[in-house]
Amino acid sequence: MRRQHKALALLAVVALSAAACGGDDDDDAATSGGDNGGEAQTEVPDGPDIKIGAQDFGESAILASIYDQALDGAGFTSDVAEVGGFRDLLFAAFESGDVNLAPEYVASEANFLEAGSASADLDASMEALQPLLEAKGLVALDPSEAVDKNVFVMTSERADELGIETLSDLAEKGADLKLGAPQDCEENAFCIPGLKDVYGLDLTSNFVPLDAGVVGTSLNEGAIDVATLFSTDGRLADEDWVVLEDDKGLAGADNIVPVLSQELVDAYGDQLTGVLNDISAQLTTDDMIAMNKAYDIDHEDAEDIAADWLSDHDISTG
Repeated sequence: MRRQHKALALLAVVALSAAACGGDDDDDAATSGGDNGGEAQTEVPDGPDIKIGAQDFGESAILASIYDQALDGAGFTSDVAEVGGFRDLLFAAFESGDVNLAPEYVASEANFLEAGSASADLDASMEALQPLLEAKGLVALDPSEAVDKNVFVMTSERADELGIETLSDLAEKGADLKLGAPQDCEENAFCIPGLKDVYGLDLTSNFVPLDAGVVGTSLNEGAIDVATLFSTDGRLADEDWVVLEDDKGLAGADNIVPVLSQELVDAYGDQLTGVLNDISAQLTTDDMIAMNKAYDIDHEDAEDIAADWLSDHDISTG
C-alpha cells in the first residue's frame, strides 16, 4: 500500500538550502551528533553537497526537513529535493545523483529490492536490506523506533461490542465484517492476502474499496467495520479508534531509517552518520502521529513541524 508508493496529494516541500554557519568552509565548525551544547566543535571536512529526497506525502516532507535542519545545525551544506511518490522514482534519483540521502522504511524498501526478503522482524529485515543497498552504492543507518506499517482499525465502540482486540480475535469473530481499504488491499501482502495467509481470515467478499481519504469517515459512519490505516496516521491522535494488535506478526518492520550513498559516508564519516543516528535514536511512532496530525489535519508547514521536533529534542538547527 502506501509504503510501496504514497500518492496522497499533499502540499509540496519547500527546498531548503542550508549554508554552514560562520565564514568560509575551511573555518566552519560543527557539533558532532545532536547535542545542542557543550561538545567540542569539529570542522566539517570537504565533501559533496547533501541532497535529501522527499517523496510527495507529508511524513516524507517532515522527515526530510528534520534531516536538513539538523545537518544545517551541524555545519553541513544540504537541501531538499522532491522526487515524487513512487519508490522507483526515489531509486532513480539516487542513481542519477539528484539525491544522496532520504528517509525510508526498512521492510518495504527491502521487499521492493527483493520480493519477500523482509518480514516483521526488524533485525532480520535490516540484515536483508543492507547487501541489497550495498549493490547500489547505498547504506542504511540505524533504524528508528518509529514504524509506519499497515494496521487494522475499528471504532472503540464496535471493537468493544464484539470483543475484538487482536487480529486473531478478528479472525475468530469477524468473518462477516466489512473491511474498507484502498483498492490494492486485494493484492497487498500486508492486507487481504496477509490476513488469509497469517490469520486464516478471508475478507475478499466483504471488501469495500475506498480512497484513503474517506476510509476514516466510512469507519465512523458504520459503512465499514474495519479499516486499514498506517500506524503513524495523524487521525489516530484524535479519533476514538482502536488499532488491533498484530499478534502473529503480519505487518513488515517498516521502521523509519535514513538511507544514503556510500560516497557521503566515506566523505563525512561519523560526523554525518552521528547526526542522522541521533535523530533515529529519538524518533518514535507517537512523534510521527503528532507530526502527521500537524501537517495533514492542522495544515502546518513541514519545516515548522520539523523545527519544533528538533527543538523539543535539543538538536541544533544552526
